[in-house]
This record gives sequence, C-alpha cells and structure tokens, in this order.
Amino acid sequence: MPARIAVYAGSFDPITNGHLDLVKRARSLFDRVILSVGYNPAKRSTLDLQTRLAVLREVTADLEGVEVDHFEGLLVDYCRKVGAVAILRGLRAVTDFEFEFQIGLANMDMAPAVQTVFLLSEPRNIFVASSLVREIASHGGAVSRYLPPAAERELLKALGKG
Repeated sequence: MPARIAVYAGSFDPITNGHLDLVKRARSLFDRVILSVGYNPAKRSTLDLQTRLAVLREVTADLEGVEVDHFEGLLVDYCRKVGAVAILRGLRAVTDFEFEFQIGLANMDMAPAVQTVFLLSEPRNIFVASSLVREIASHGGAVSRYLPPAAERELLKALGKG
C-alpha cells in the first residue's frame, strides 16, 4: 500500500505554534506530512524563503514523517508531483470556513483524487495568525507564546528587534 501523504501548504511567515499543532495531529492520520511553503515571488514576505525553510526544518526536526519543501504554481499540481492524497487545512473560526471551502472546491474540481482535510485549531490558538504575530512583534510586543523559539528568533531578527 502506498504511503498516505498530506501536504500542509502555507506561507509560514512565520510558522506559529498553531501550525505545529496541526502538523503533529495530522501525523496520526497520514504516513507523511509535507510542510510546503507556497512561494510567490510577487508577494512581499517578512522572512525570505530560505529562512522560512530553515526554520521549518529546525522546528520539525524531531517529528518523524514530516518533511519540508516549497513550490510555485498550483497546489494541486504540487500534490500530484509528490503523490499526496490530501491537502491539510486548519480552521480557526467560522470566518475561515467560507474562504477555505471555496478553495477546497476549486482544488477538488482540478484534482478529484486529492482530498481536502480540515482540522480544527486548538482553542488556545484560534486567534493566532502569522499576520497578527508579525504586527505584535513589529511593535515590540512579546510573541514567544505564539511561536516556536526558532521562528521567534528569525522574526525578531528580520524586524530588527533581535
């Protein structure tokens, strides 16, 4: 039987503890989970691609069956390339659902063999988003509760705060 592979794609700018929680829980459902940074050269990121990949590798180093990669283009094309059977998405609140549902339907239309799997965020992480963490950090606020240490270190460095 082939390995059941899920792709968890995002910008991970930076990866949060909420992202990591989803990865850990997904490992109980799939043989392999690939954290893949969706790279869009037209989009401005706080952390460059190589830094995000290095942070992802560092924070997942002890998680067996978790790999780190990146892609450009359509996520479903990437999923076909790596043999993924599922796209992993997290839902923090009802407001996430409409957007995620629309994307999930489009992905289903383009790649019917790749399922979209939604996992609910832990209640303590419902309000945590990378954009919110960047905003807090940019104003000198403490973000260690929301980020793994490697992500906090690199974010503060990129913001000139560390």
